[in-house]
Amino acid sequence: MRKTLVLLAALAAPWANAAYKCVDDRGVTHIGDTPPAGCANVVMYEMTPGGKVLRKIDPTPTEEQLRARAQEYERAKAAIRNEADQKRKDMALMNTFSTEHEFDVARDRNIEPLKSRILLAQDRIKAIDKRAKELEEELEFYKAGKSKSKAKEAPPQLTGDLIRLKTERTTLETSIVNSEKEIEGLKIKFDADKRRWVALKGGTKPGESVSEASAEPAKPAEATPAAAKPAPATKPAVKKN
Repeated sequence: MRKTLVLLAALAAPWANAAYKCVDDRGVTHIGDTPPAGCANVVMYEMTPGGKVLRKIDPTPTEEQLRARAQEYERAKAAIRNEADQKRKDMALMNTFSTEHEFDVARDRNIEPLKSRILLAQDRIKAIDKRAKELEEELEFYKAGKSKSKAKEAPPQLTGDLIRLKTERTTLETSIVNSEKEIEGLKIKFDADKRRWVALKGGTKPGESVSEASAEPAKPAEATPAAAKPAPATKPAVKKN
């Protein structure tokens, strides 16, 4: 029992007289038997009286630092996810296309239904315009009292048909604009895919950006004449807590 107590005391002895030391942002050294207040935001060391470091104590991160770390973590996670997505797309390109011409064929095949949709909409608009003109002329006859019908006012169905035609025309015009945008999007997509395929064939690895693949190794810095020897630095202040 006595040997055990002696052993525990021997192990605890270096810690009993341990001191805390750090150098703050201004270069001032703080030393104390307890953690000095000036060490709150910098790395601190717990040391033996002989100067041996027992442990390193990192400062508690501030809320701003925690937010910055979280943002950096999210950026790194997004970068890994994007790289994986790009690699998957690259492998699909390599497995789907074997020549540049195939991209043009696939592009035109996807665009053709949209062009047909636009032509049908344009033909329908022409028919609508023709029918709307007839209805408007008939309404004018009613207003002028020249209608073959004995009624003096235009029937509600006539006005309703004209409103429905105009609504349908607006819908068709919107459909044409959306189809044209979709065509432009397909052209941009297939053009980008073709350029990416060419880069992959040229040596870019799947998932790797073109800039990374084409980046040249950094040239070693040229030797510069030795600078004049600086004056001896003044000894930093030591603050005893």
